[in-house]
Amino acid sequence: MQHIGIVACSAEGAALCYRTICVEGAELAGRHGHPEVSMHTYSLAQYMEPIYRGDWDAVGELMLASAEKLASIGADFVVCPDNTIHQALPHVESRSPLPWLHIADVVAGEAVRRGFRRVGLTGTKYLVESEVYPERLAKRGLDFARPDADDREECNRIIFDELVTSVFTPESIARFQRIIARLKAEGCDAVVLGCTEIPLIINDANSPLPTLDSTRLLARAALQRSAGASGRAR
Repeated sequence: MQHIGIVACSAEGAALCYRTICVEGAELAGRHGHPEVSMHTYSLAQYMEPIYRGDWDAVGELMLASAEKLASIGADFVVCPDNTIHQALPHVESRSPLPWLHIADVVAGEAVRRGFRRVGLTGTKYLVESEVYPERLAKRGLDFARPDADDREECNRIIFDELVTSVFTPESIARFQRIIARLKAEGCDAVVLGCTEIPLIINDANSPLPTLDSTRLLARAALQRSAGASGRAR
């Protein structure tokens, strides 16, 4: 199986991606089996400084530096379990020593497979206001809706003040549920959990809409690529 490199940014999302690869790897590699996995991350603070000033070139350079470190220890390809910083990937992908699996491509593919037509976007305000998902969804013939400005700000606050620091509260779960319910009222038939920490509080059991869990979908796609398998991970 190919060696998976994880270019991490925030801890909780990266940890969930890593854990999913290791636990679900047994389905492809046998009991207790999984591919070789290596992870590199700079401090979240190092990422947030250029994000706050809108310097996506600088964000991309951090991602590229991580990919170079992972290539140096034998990774065959890389994934990034952070939706927001995918905005920077086009700045550096052509210079990367390793190929990348794009998280929005993986999610869009799953949306098509499950027959969804219009998906709601949740995540940081930087991600939701970007073209990371709209561009990839449009290529698959999918429509989308964004939360309104107030809901974007509240999602952003919950993510950065709570989720990335391992704080999970009933109040924040309820707020996300209300935001997703509004997306449902706008005609969405699924919701993208477009921050890799959101699946820690929202899932199919408590969401008003079926969920597209970007973290686990990326991990499963990485497993399939590592194993050279065709089709979709479980």
